[in-house]
Amino acid sequence: MSRALKRRSRLRAVAAPVLATALAAGVLAGCGSGGDGNTVTMWTYPVIFDEAKNKSYWDGLVKEFEKKHTGIKVKVETFPWANRDTALATAIASGKGPDAVYLIPDQLPKYARNIVPADEYTPASDRADYTDFAMKSVTVDGKALGTPVLTSANPLICDKRVFSAIGEKTYPTSWADLAALAPKLKKKGYYATSYSGDTQQTLNMTFYPLLWQAGGDVFSKDGKQITFNDAAGVKALSYLKTLVDGGYTDRDLVTTTPKLEQTPVAKGRVACTWQNTPADVEPFWGKENIVVQPPLKDVRSVGYGTVGALSMLKGANKKATGDWLNFVAESKNAAGLEKGAGYFPARKSGGDLYPGDALQKAVGATLPSMDVGPLQDKSREVQGVLAPEIQAALLGKKSPQAALDTAAKAAQAMLGR
Repeated sequence: MSRALKRRSRLRAVAAPVLATALAAGVLAGCGSGGDGNTVTMWTYPVIFDEAKNKSYWDGLVKEFEKKHTGIKVKVETFPWANRDTALATAIASGKGPDAVYLIPDQLPKYARNIVPADEYTPASDRADYTDFAMKSVTVDGKALGTPVLTSANPLICDKRVFSAIGEKTYPTSWADLAALAPKLKKKGYYATSYSGDTQQTLNMTFYPLLWQAGGDVFSKDGKQITFNDAAGVKALSYLKTLVDGGYTDRDLVTTTPKLEQTPVAKGRVACTWQNTPADVEPFWGKENIVVQPPLKDVRSVGYGTVGALSMLKGANKKATGDWLNFVAESKNAAGLEKGAGYFPARKSGGDLYPGDALQKAVGATLPSMDVGPLQDKSREVQGVLAPEIQAALLGKKSPQAALDTAAKAAQAMLGR
């Protein structure tokens, strides 16, 4: 499997919406750590997709830490992305969970009752060093539930070759710009964009950016009400349906997810996309043909990005585990993880990891425009009822308003209100 495909698979897994309600209840009831007082056990996942490089990074860090912290042993276990929530929930519920685990923002509310707030073990000077994006993204109900170790961004990327083929030198910055280009692109045999409506895809990387760009959101600010079926949500889905109905995006992708190399994106038939990263398309487009743009704008310009964090679970040795997490999060130590995976620092002192790399510099510049998605404990379950309704609207089976209303009714019931 190519590097780009592995990375795309990892990104999909990072945000895949799966966690059974029964297991969620077990998480809330569970407690404890799988380690002893002198051993810190941490579960992580292949953030660095190359297995040998991933192992080398963690082995080196553990060795250095143990030299400086006599008497403390660290055991880092790398698990597959697939079904990670199920495995973690089961382990915690049975009292066999790790001392620390790698989580992303939309997982944090689910495990909140099992997490030791980072403020209890992170020095104030370290907390002040985190970027606003990183710290905001791990804060739930006023408490930081993780120690950030990386950040990422999914900006709009455009294929320079496509624009050259139609004689365009200006790249779209808004919905209106993309819509205006679409007929010209279609006439020349190109798609304006690529949209994956497969219900197994995370909405964080597909529909939610459009929802946010329209000025909408999934939940109300207090998290108690579903709001994606308001005027902004209908506007976003209607715009997307216009692209599908006009043949400005590949209709087949509304229901299927072929391998990347089999898609119009890889074949150079798509002008711009927000659902692929530069690392995904580089083997197909060539680095020199990737143009990084800010996320599209309707009411505002915003895209999806994430923050990888390490969370301490209750029952862990707070001093030993806290020392380990703070050690990993030091800029000089986290850099190996960030750069090894093509991501960016979570701390201001992290600096520029990619000097001379104009492409990565351009991606990094869009970080302030990113949103990690809703920090609500039902966010993943809500995706499960919303995705099929979006697909139904795109296939013409329901109007955008009817589809969103149906999903909103089911999602609101999940909130118990």
